[in-house]
Amino acid sequence: MTTRRVRRRTCREKGKGKEVVEEGRLVEASSSPPLGWVPAEDGGGEAVGGEGMDWTLLPDDTVLQLFGRLSYRDRGSLGSTCRAWRALGSSPCLWSALDLRAHRCDAEVASSLASRCGGLQRLRLRGHEAAMAVASSLRASDLREVVADGCRGLTDATLAVLAARHGALESLQIGPDPLERVSSDALRHVALCCSRLRRLRLSGLREADADAIGALARYCPFLEDVAFLDCGTVDVAALGDIRSLRFLSVAGCYNLKWATAATSWEQLPSLVAMDVSHTDISPSAVSRVISHSKAVEIICALNCKAIEEEQAHSPTAFSNSKGKLVLTITSDIFKLVASLFPGKVVKEQGVFSECNWRGKSKVLGEMMIWLEWILSQTLLRIAESNPYGMDDFWLQQGTSMLLSLVKSSQEDVQERAATTLATFVVIDDETANVDAARSEAVMRDGGIPLLLDLARCSRVSAQSEAAKAIANLSVNAKVAKVVADEGGITIFTNLAKSMNRSVAEEAAGGLWNLSVGEEHKAAIAGAGGIKALVDLIFRWPAGTDGVLERAAGALANLAADDKCSLEVAKAGGVNALVTLARSCKLEGVLEQAARALANLAAHGDNNTNNAAVGQEAGALEALVQLTCSQNEGVRQEAAGALWNLSFDDKNREAIAVAGGVEALVSLAQQCLNASEGLQERAAGALWGLSVSESNSIAIGQEGGVTPLLTMACSEVEDVHETAAGALWNLAFYSSNALRIVEEGGVPILVHLCLSSGSKMARFMSALALAYMFDGRMDEAAILGTSSEGSFKGVNVEGARKIALKHIEIFVLTFSDPHVFSMAAASSASAALSQVAEAVFIQEAGHLRCSGAEIARFIAMLRNPTPVLRACAAFALLQFTIPGGRHAVHHACLLQKAGAARVLRAAAAATSASIEAKVFARIVLRNLEHHQAGTST
Repeated sequence: MTTRRVRRRTCREKGKGKEVVEEGRLVEASSSPPLGWVPAEDGGGEAVGGEGMDWTLLPDDTVLQLFGRLSYRDRGSLGSTCRAWRALGSSPCLWSALDLRAHRCDAEVASSLASRCGGLQRLRLRGHEAAMAVASSLRASDLREVVADGCRGLTDATLAVLAARHGALESLQIGPDPLERVSSDALRHVALCCSRLRRLRLSGLREADADAIGALARYCPFLEDVAFLDCGTVDVAALGDIRSLRFLSVAGCYNLKWATAATSWEQLPSLVAMDVSHTDISPSAVSRVISHSKAVEIICALNCKAIEEEQAHSPTAFSNSKGKLVLTITSDIFKLVASLFPGKVVKEQGVFSECNWRGKSKVLGEMMIWLEWILSQTLLRIAESNPYGMDDFWLQQGTSMLLSLVKSSQEDVQERAATTLATFVVIDDETANVDAARSEAVMRDGGIPLLLDLARCSRVSAQSEAAKAIANLSVNAKVAKVVADEGGITIFTNLAKSMNRSVAEEAAGGLWNLSVGEEHKAAIAGAGGIKALVDLIFRWPAGTDGVLERAAGALANLAADDKCSLEVAKAGGVNALVTLARSCKLEGVLEQAARALANLAAHGDNNTNNAAVGQEAGALEALVQLTCSQNEGVRQEAAGALWNLSFDDKNREAIAVAGGVEALVSLAQQCLNASEGLQERAAGALWGLSVSESNSIAIGQEGGVTPLLTMACSEVEDVHETAAGALWNLAFYSSNALRIVEEGGVPILVHLCLSSGSKMARFMSALALAYMFDGRMDEAAILGTSSEGSFKGVNVEGARKIALKHIEIFVLTFSDPHVFSMAAASSASAALSQVAEAVFIQEAGHLRCSGAEIARFIAMLRNPTPVLRACAAFALLQFTIPGGRHAVHHACLLQKAGAARVLRAAAAATSASIEAKVFARIVLRNLEHHQAGTST
């Protein structure tokens, strides 16, 4: 069984329902020195093996380039190898920009970095804890730009301290998670402390009142880019006082006074672009700005219901815009943006290419950079909310726009576009459904190679978002093929080896989805993906549920393939998965670990994994314990694993010793109103355990008969077929047979025997009835070995008559009088072959009978009741048909028991039915076939 998973953008802030950032201090690449490096006594170094080499002789600029591609932790590790590299590793040019998003940053880390960050100008971080640490400990006096996300818990105090200690700030951007604890007080502190501020972009403020915005207008004379996104209250009139303002966004802000806003903003002398997306702005307000503002060139109004309704009613509503662009969902955005380049031939799909404005108009370049940022924000918001009726937009221009933004020179725009690609294709997270048309649109527009290139870059944040997008797109089989053809399997395998949890998690998710396709499993194994996935389980602590669930899920899919399952075991997968099953407390991880163990144990006789799983310390005990989980998925997969493992004789008895009989009977009793999959696996596990006499009797004594009979009444074929198999095994023993009669099982089995759409269910129900009424139960009824220790006075004879009648009806459904007459009268093997082919039940070839069961069928051939003789011959025919998985085994048991003589007598008996005679002859022919095969 294979599954897949998709991921949407998730908040990385701690809290209820949110993804938790890893607690460990993680690194994005190996923190080891270069391969072969050993420190030399003089502080230099040389390579191990081959020619000696002093790495310190590398040119300084080469070493600086090497350092520049590493995380701050890896720079420290590499710098510790020698004095020369320590000096180079501390070069100010390496510490002008710092991205801490991939690592935990607390006060201790910030303090350790402080000595190197005197010249730090650009900082990116994640989480309000990191913001607090930077504000209190980093003290980079020359810091010009701060970009932070995941800061939902940020407070007024922290933001005020951050501004006070970094007065040189020119750009402050915090979002998209809402700043629910930040008020206008913090805005005033920012205005007072950061007089050089040019860009201020904040998301989810409670308020931005007139005093705070007035402070920005008074104390920040260079402020030209303001974005208050999804804010509660914004004083729009006060924004008109920021005379330096060139770019303004109030996207997502509702209940604004739009008439006041239009009147105020039209007076701003430098305002060239404004964004009112996701708002309730009125058409009249847009028209007023168009008509009265001399500076505005672009109004971005995506996903504004009133504007879209106005355009639908009057397509030319904003056509007389004096050259000003109004970008809406229904407008041709590419064409409108291309009009910004008069006299230049610009391909509409390439309007965001930097070559269109590089070295030309500075104002136009700044406007395009702002527009890229705004569109990336807006498209992500649309994808997350997934409003109705957006298919045309996404298919006609939205997808192409996102792919254009992936090529942006702005790193955060690239990453946000990849996040949106990962989000907009998802229909349902839980069922892992993606929109086929949208995912294939990405594929057709060349998005797969583009995303794979982004996944290969050195930035872990870009790797993570690109891997997430490719993983989600790969749910579509057509896209998955392109991903594999473009080298995606190797890329995912390499990313799965990353020391950054987020990257490894998304890469494991990609391998999980790709491993759904049978054609990709061997390629994943060949690329080293199995070893990488197993290593992930050992690398990360139990609290990192995302990476563990995805790694286990991918291994579960791969383990469904016979060859790959052996590779999983060879790579240490059995131990890794059992470790998860024993020690992990996360339900998603446990479910996938149990499913993986179930798939490992599901293969044929030439695969040793079934025994290997059972022999792994604590495996069976853990699976038995998981059948008591509160999570239905965990219970289902654990029961499925025990079902598969019970095919091994040693495992079967060990499961019982571990309390498996009691646990599975309890599960069967509790799951009668649960999912069909859980019922099937619970019944299947009891079926597997009931092969042995002690387990079968114990199941009856524990009360297993009643829930199995209830499941046998299910309308779902898989459920009642599996229950019939378990009841067949249980009925072999007289005490259980009587319990089945006492619990009203005869009518249930009769109903299955007649009406099930599954031939196997009908077959096994007939065999159960035959066991119950071949005479061996009579003694149990007389002795009173019922489930309560006393005979309940059941009318056994009446039940026997009903059972025998319907066994006969079952057998006759396989009988064609004309064909059987010809076969009975002919000595030619062709006639028998025709009957055998017509009556053969394909799935019955997978059933394996013990010597005791074969002996019982031989004894049944001597039974005075003709119906039972016909039923026994029919069963032996199914078990010995050449090509059946256990046909040779059954033939050997029959030969050892001297069955040939009994079969010949049955075939010649005058009192036997024609069906019994023909079936007996076919069994004899089968035995001859197997004997000939053995002798040759």
